[in-house]
Amino acid sequence: MAALNCFPVANQGIGAPVTAGMGGGLAYCTGSESMSVRVGIPRALLYYQYFPMWKTFFETLGAETVVSHTTTKAVLADGASRMVAETCLPVKVFCGHAAALAKDCDYLFIPSIRSMQPRVFNCSKFLALPDMIKATVPEAPPILDTEVDVNQGQRGLCLSVYSLARHFTWNPLRARKATERALEAHRKYRRMMWQKKLGPPQAIAEMDNTAATEARHAASGLRLKVALVGHPYLIYDDFVNHRLAHRLEALGAEVYTPEMASPRELDAAVSKVEERAYWTYESEVVGAAGYYMEKDVDGIIGLASFGCGPDSLMTDVVEHYGRQRRAKPFMCLTIDEHSGEAGLLTRLEAFLDMLARGKRR
Repeated sequence: MAALNCFPVANQGIGAPVTAGMGGGLAYCTGSESMSVRVGIPRALLYYQYFPMWKTFFETLGAETVVSHTTTKAVLADGASRMVAETCLPVKVFCGHAAALAKDCDYLFIPSIRSMQPRVFNCSKFLALPDMIKATVPEAPPILDTEVDVNQGQRGLCLSVYSLARHFTWNPLRARKATERALEAHRKYRRMMWQKKLGPPQAIAEMDNTAATEARHAASGLRLKVALVGHPYLIYDDFVNHRLAHRLEALGAEVYTPEMASPRELDAAVSKVEERAYWTYESEVVGAAGYYMEKDVDGIIGLASFGCGPDSLMTDVVEHYGRQRRAKPFMCLTIDEHSGEAGLLTRLEAFLDMLARGKRR
């Protein structure tokens, strides 16, 4: 993301009321008030992509960030009970996390991510997420639902960021400083993952200095290399995927994920597979699969959510591309709230056994 250089924003007086984005209520603030404000961030969906950036932004403005605990059976059950049955699993999980945070914070931060690349748009669940939570979690505190759409140009992005910052400060220079620090934290976070071969949980822990981390595939004596591709909210939520990465390692496989490749390499792989991206975050599925098909891995596992339209389309594109080029073996695992561990483990064992036999030949 490029730095935003349009602070202070014109035609918006310092003492004017601001909204929190689409449908947000009026809010005034002073610098002293912001010190006690707690901003809740659900540990779901885009948390794994952007948490260090969001945390840096709010803490630079004097707020405290509060993150929900890891997903549990109760969190998923609560989220699923509030949503219609047709809602995809990641949104049900997000709803459960938002409800769990409702009493622990003054604001919930739920941005409406429309587009992160020109002419590449997001799934509708990300666009409507703030409104869905307002409707299903009535006990939630005010929601910071700023809209992000790069197609509006730099000025549009600046207006969105500044309106968000105005909940915590009247000073446009503080808002600009928070934005610059947040973008730098995001660049450091992404760079750390692909240079050190870390997943988001390990990289977040290392940035917070809360734990010593190592690359997952640093252990010796492993005989198979398996790429696990998909969205981070599926790969790194151990409750939702039944500890998939840990099970692969226990079965004797080195695990590689999309974050272990640079953004440039993933974007280049998307261009090879289908010329250009059509969906935001397509690099996590199409790009990662295309990238690892040309690398020294024995097989690729795609992780998708049942009922997700973009995921099903991207998985079909990857499978078609692999068959055309007789590339690495590819298996797609589709999960929902009813997925059982026994069937998942059986498929993993069979897939790794097939890879082992192919490697011996």
